[in-house]
Amino acid sequence: MFFPISDDNPSSSTPHVTYLLIGLCSFVFILQYLSQMNPSIFYNFGFIPADFFSNYSSFTIYTSMFLHGGLFHIAGNMLYLWIFGDNVEDSMGTVKFIIFYLLCGTIAALCQGLVDPTSQIPMVGASGAIAGVLGAYLMLFPKANVKCLVFIIIIIQMIRVPAFLVLGFWLVLQFFSIPGSINMDGGTAYFAHIGGFLAGMILIPFFKNKDVKLFHEQNTSSWQVFNRSAKEFSFQKNDSTVIDFIKKSEEEMKRRKH
Repeated sequence: MFFPISDDNPSSSTPHVTYLLIGLCSFVFILQYLSQMNPSIFYNFGFIPADFFSNYSSFTIYTSMFLHGGLFHIAGNMLYLWIFGDNVEDSMGTVKFIIFYLLCGTIAALCQGLVDPTSQIPMVGASGAIAGVLGAYLMLFPKANVKCLVFIIIIIQMIRVPAFLVLGFWLVLQFFSIPGSINMDGGTAYFAHIGGFLAGMILIPFFKNKDVKLFHEQNTSSWQVFNRSAKEFSFQKNDSTVIDFIKKSEEEMKRRKH
């Protein structure tokens, strides 16, 4: 299992929109928290498919992108936006990134709504729009390295993992999670995630600046393992990283058994 922490892909400009989106979502969540997560907020500002397909008001599609269902919900979304949003914004500029983000969020909401147009359950969260950012990042920087916590049994290690594996694993996980979410009241909007992700992949060639190429080469070497003994965060190259990692895991397990 991959848990991303950051990427080795610095942007050439300050991602003002990404910071603004994170700030707005966090501010709105604080207001939600102070209201003790009042359900009326979700029903008034969340995206409800039955309401949308009866009067076609798009207002709640956009307000729903700034609401979240809980602390882990917003924390996960903002982490992914923080890691991947700056590079996507850098590839297209401020104005186009705003349009891109909202368009991906709209497509994501409609994909989820079309699954059950009569649903009265409000959908909230920036997940669909952020999924679009992930899809765009995959097309732009598939070989960029993402620093991830990797969980193998009870052993945790920090490794640089190529973005196409991290994001590909995330997308596949959404598909595998769909069967368990069908006929459930509430839960995660997996169709919104998939719809937003695919929208980002399709739209990025039209939104990126002309001088920006798709499928950039990587900046650092992949599969570098975090050196726990170092005083500062540093990675050491190991040509047989996977084998060495397995050996260390086995040794650690034997040590703990004794």
